[in-house]
Amino acid sequence: MGWWIAGLSVSLLVGVGLFHARTDWGGAHVNWLDGWTRLICRYLHGLKPETRINLPESGPAIIVANHVSGLDPLLLICASRRPLRFLIATEEYQRPIVHWVFRLAGCIPVDRKGRPEQALRTARRALEQGEVIALFPHGKIHLDSDPPRPIKGGVVRLAAWSGAAVYPVRIDGVKAQGQVFLAPFTPDHVTLTFHPAMQITEPASKTGLEEIRQAIETPADLSH
Repeated sequence: MGWWIAGLSVSLLVGVGLFHARTDWGGAHVNWLDGWTRLICRYLHGLKPETRINLPESGPAIIVANHVSGLDPLLLICASRRPLRFLIATEEYQRPIVHWVFRLAGCIPVDRKGRPEQALRTARRALEQGEVIALFPHGKIHLDSDPPRPIKGGVVRLAAWSGAAVYPVRIDGVKAQGQVFLAPFTPDHVTLTFHPAMQITEPASKTGLEEIRQAIETPADLSH
């Protein structure tokens, strides 16, 4: 009886996720997570179904956003109709329990203490194949109240190398700021501000980095 109930529960969990999935991540074994991501973002965080990053239907693109909690990747997934390849620190990628999710989602681990260039090469190849890369250019969680932190230059290098447009997103309204695992399950009302796509042609563009910084660091009520 116990195994029967467990099997039924898993089937229900997967079935509900697949029903609400809107993006094909490569099969039912991972698409059900897309559905649950959208349910969480809509009913716990007030993200409306029509909230969409204006990505092209196909071809490479780079999404960048401020990073205030563990909820942020879920919000970007929910705002996209295309699968996202996240750049993620190796120590986060290898976390027990959630590692399998990162692997299924095609996350690209970044060895910040060893060979970060390897992750950039992997991301560049993904862009050349027409995929969408998502990253948080502060490199880690950074709140508005924290001391200033430079934007990492990898984003402009990827944009210049691949010709992909950069789509800056500002995240506001997260209640559990600074939290990783608690934030997705803490009810709040999140807003996403989408800035116009940017074309960056110089791999060391300080102007590009500054425009990205202003877009993702400026709160929504001050960005207009």
